[in-house]
Amino acid sequence: MTIPANSLEDPFYYLSNFCQVLAWLRERYSDVLCTEELAFVDGFAVLDKAAQALLVRMIMRKGPLYRASKLVYAEIGPTERAVAPLLLHGWVDDQHPISLGQLFELLGKAELYQRFRHHGLLAGARKSQWLEQLCEHYVDELPFAQWCPEPGDAVYALQIRGLCERMRLLFFGNLYQDWSELVLADLGIYRYEQVPLSPESRSLHHASHIDQYMVLHNARQALEAGHEREPLVAEVMSLQLDNPWLLGRRDKLLFQMGYLYEREGLLGQALVIYQASTYAESRARQVRVLERLGRFEQALDLAQSALQAPQDALQAPHNAAERQQLQRMLPRLRRALGLPSQPPRKAPPPQRLDLCLLRDGPARSVEAWVQAHLQEEGGPVFYVENTLFTSLFGLLCWPAIFAPLPGAFFHPFQSGPTDLHQADFHARRAALFESCLMELEDGRYRATIHQRYCDKFGLQSPFVYWSVLDEALLDLALTCLPAKHLLHCFRRMLEDLKANCTGMPDLIQFWPERGSYRMIEVKGPGDRLQDNQVRWLAFCAEQQMPVQVCYVTWQASADDALIDAMAQQADA
Repeated sequence: MTIPANSLEDPFYYLSNFCQVLAWLRERYSDVLCTEELAFVDGFAVLDKAAQALLVRMIMRKGPLYRASKLVYAEIGPTERAVAPLLLHGWVDDQHPISLGQLFELLGKAELYQRFRHHGLLAGARKSQWLEQLCEHYVDELPFAQWCPEPGDAVYALQIRGLCERMRLLFFGNLYQDWSELVLADLGIYRYEQVPLSPESRSLHHASHIDQYMVLHNARQALEAGHEREPLVAEVMSLQLDNPWLLGRRDKLLFQMGYLYEREGLLGQALVIYQASTYAESRARQVRVLERLGRFEQALDLAQSALQAPQDALQAPHNAAERQQLQRMLPRLRRALGLPSQPPRKAPPPQRLDLCLLRDGPARSVEAWVQAHLQEEGGPVFYVENTLFTSLFGLLCWPAIFAPLPGAFFHPFQSGPTDLHQADFHARRAALFESCLMELEDGRYRATIHQRYCDKFGLQSPFVYWSVLDEALLDLALTCLPAKHLLHCFRRMLEDLKANCTGMPDLIQFWPERGSYRMIEVKGPGDRLQDNQVRWLAFCAEQQMPVQVCYVTWQASADDALIDAMAQQADA
């Protein structure tokens, strides 16, 4: 499937996009689509253009109920004529029962007052007050024509919303992307790397995989809506999954469920759920829950077995964040068991920079004040935080990131591979990443990054921040950042792309004439270093990368002094 260019010149651009999606699904997923879905694809193809267009308009709009008077499109023509084939197919229903609450959502306030004023509605009241007043009189659901018998309008219910959601899931591989992605691509707002797609690249291989995804999706939505948790937990834990991608989603959902129980003090239930999940943070939460339950020996054994496992063992910490959490718990657990303390290994403190600044201009962030203060001729300062090193990594390693591996890319609207944060992401592409990183050792990386910046500019990427990385910043970075420092950072990022692409210092200052730089982490009054920042600072110290932590205090302005003097005079 190719992304059409300038298709918005066609008034039926949305229909053309949808037809391409159906053809794509028919070609790639005919063995996964169920009988009803295949019948829809084939039946849609023989509809007249107006009926096709109206159905797509309804699918792409929020529903499931639509007033005919709101479905007015010049390119489609009369709605009544376009909807007739859809009614015959049963894809749209004009006799769908509607509750009073749904009617209130469909009608405007003036229409509702005209329809129900005989109940003595107060003209100045809110719709919600009217609904409360009327609900005891109208408990039955009725077709729109019985609610509003006056001719001239109708309400249509889209009966195939669930079917369309399943097909959207098959196409995008998720339910957070919607059909508007196609329009945004047409407009050029989103542009994507075009990765060759093979049949093996599909993430869902059987109709049962769709059902299992929907179970997880619906459970997550019900959890967020505050529904009763016990049946949701039981349903998710009982799922028998053979799809690694779905297993990862299930484990993350179980972790979230366990955390809700833990937060409410239901520690026994939380522990059972955490133990059923292999999500990266589950083990540290198990240790914490065991500690809160007073089961200190079990907690200590679990933490120590993880920390003492070889780095490549299954029991080893999933990432540096888990290792940091477990190491922080050990002293408490040893004290609780009356065991002798073990002196912690402390990294040397980072170099400190103290600034006392006067806020004598427009309001801005503390990072912006420090940036302005440190700015000097021949030494520009940039606010980059987590964007610069990740962007350079994304450009250099573009071929590895967008490699067409099975299960990584399965439609043309992906900003990155679906397995980006899975444990084996790097391992599956180790040779490709090593080939990219070798350029840092033989000096080719500068030309490669420059060329890739030009060739890929604006394409969606999980690492490259085009709005931050202009050519001036790129030139300075490649001039002043030593290749060995980039290599150290990129290898650390690859150890855990989710955790290690955050926590980087806020500012960077370059001195291009001498080819040097420094990074600055900024902390305002009362602010402290976060865990991921501590890990990055320790790493920079270990690799002898120049970094400082800047602690800011504020000078009292003349206005502040005047206010203080007036307050003292008033007290006297």
